[in-house]
Amino acid sequence: MLVGLVHKLQTETQVKEYLTELAFLADTAGATTEKTFIQKLPKPDSKTFVGKGKLEEIREYVKAKGVNLAIFDDELTGSQIINIEKVLGVKTIDRSDLILDIFARRAKTAQAKVQVELAQYQYLLPRLKGMWQHLERQGGGIGSRGPGEAEIETDRRIVKDKIALLRKRLAEIDKQAATQRKERGTYIRVALVGYTNVGKSTLMTLLSKSDVFAENKLFATLDTTTRKVVYEQTPFLLSDTVGFIRKLPHHLVESFKSTLDEVREADCLLHVVDISHPGYEDQMGVVNKTLQDIKAFDKPILVIFNKMDLYEEKVFDPWLEEEVKNDLLDQLKRRWEGETNNSCVFISATERRNIDLLRKTILDKVKSLYEERYPYLTQFY
Repeated sequence: MLVGLVHKLQTETQVKEYLTELAFLADTAGATTEKTFIQKLPKPDSKTFVGKGKLEEIREYVKAKGVNLAIFDDELTGSQIINIEKVLGVKTIDRSDLILDIFARRAKTAQAKVQVELAQYQYLLPRLKGMWQHLERQGGGIGSRGPGEAEIETDRRIVKDKIALLRKRLAEIDKQAATQRKERGTYIRVALVGYTNVGKSTLMTLLSKSDVFAENKLFATLDTTTRKVVYEQTPFLLSDTVGFIRKLPHHLVESFKSTLDEVREADCLLHVVDISHPGYEDQMGVVNKTLQDIKAFDKPILVIFNKMDLYEEKVFDPWLEEEVKNDLLDQLKRRWEGETNNSCVFISATERRNIDLLRKTILDKVKSLYEERYPYLTQFY
């Protein structure tokens, strides 16, 4: 069961779109969405997030349908989680917790596992107090407060020590990763970036001719994959990176710093966009904002509008005349060519449409970067 809140910072249209994405996140984690609840309040209720009345309504549905998990689209405090669980009688998590769970399931390498564990502890730390207040109330009576306070302080110290240890371990892994990046020599580095599930890994396979894991789930890729690619005797390094998403927990951004370093240190970015998604422009905004946050937005960026086959399927009626269809497609292309300063390509990775044009565009960008950065090497390429 999914729960969203319309307030002064989120419109109803936005919340509905966020909840559609939350349903996809839940599906990725292995849950089935039974129902969605939307509440309207000026601001989130400090105790129950959605207010007492709405929570009672949700409780009735839980009892009637046997739902066993409630997922809230916004971050909840420890005390809010406890208050909600007390009323609903089912496990309650928020979007951040769900994303962390997906990351934990998909972490394969030592680096990804440490990054996820660190983010989980950082998420848990500020919520300990609310959870322990609940345990104190449950015990009740005189004399229960003291031991409760002692326990929470012990737990806080354990969590803080664990965070410090994981940060130290991650720093060592980051140091090794930085050394590996330095050892790549004078190759131009190109990184695929984009919202999650836009087809980066499929495109990586096509462009590098090597098998890269890809599936129709969110965060299929957690670890950066880098391949050496050669087009017309011109070599460069191509990296696939973790997908971005709305409301990405800041702990994850911090923990995945070394993965994002691959983006920061790239010479050129390929921003892959799923143009068939109804909110693709918002997704582009999320990616651009994340690139600004990690100080990587000033690099040369080629925007790759992927899934054109699905876009045409969704937008055009089968009976539409070919001439009208082509005219509408030309308008779309002219619009984005204007907005990206002619730095965009429209493709379909699954149908291999315009892949040759994409390769040529990437090659031209890589060659110009070699001429600019390493003019003494251009005679070899």
